[in-house]
Amino acid sequence: MKVVYIAHPISGDIENNLKKIIAIIREINITQKDVVPFAHYWVDCHALNDNIPEERKRGIDNDMELFNRKFIDELWLYGDRLSNGMLAEIKICKQLNIPIVFKSKELIEKFEC
Repeated sequence: MKVVYIAHPISGDIENNLKKIIAIIREINITQKDVVPFAHYWVDCHALNDNIPEERKRGIDNDMELFNRKFIDELWLYGDRLSNGMLAEIKICKQLNIPIVFKSKELIEKFEC
């Protein structure tokens, strides 16, 4: 089994974006038995206030630690745009040679050749 980090924009419409993440994780759990979907920031979004810069930074730092410990096997990108948080996740994955996979139609059309 592989652990995939589910990246999705949060800001803008936080409540609905968090619901979308739950739906993505549910779909993966039901349809892909060899994949463990992981979105730790979902928990941090409930425990921390994304509108307070120090708390947002703490959440991002938490996620970066998981990447640095090589807990994540792949980064899967969802949503209709790349947020700043997602760009940071892409950057660290490139540094650590963690595969990056565009999963949503919108991102594939914008960024993959």
